[in-house]
Amino acid sequence: MSDTASNTPATVILDIRKLTPADLGRLGLQEMAYVKPVILNGAHAFAIHAADGTPMAVAPDQNLAVAAIVQHEMVPALVH
Repeated sequence: MSDTASNTPATVILDIRKLTPADLGRLGLQEMAYVKPVILNGAHAFAIHAADGTPMAVAPDQNLAVAAIVQHEMVPALVH
């Protein structure tokens, strides 16, 4: 008789109230990007940032920014 518990991954409990700002920034870093309206050279545009705030790109409109994020298999989040 084998012990199946040894083949089961350990459960990790995470208290999100104890995350540092750096930890929070790394959470979803590879899976999520956010879109933020900006003014660039006097024109309205939409900046795309990684979850940690690193700038990644700028698009002329929100739909194009979201499409670029989805095309790179990431989840978009809008910041107003």
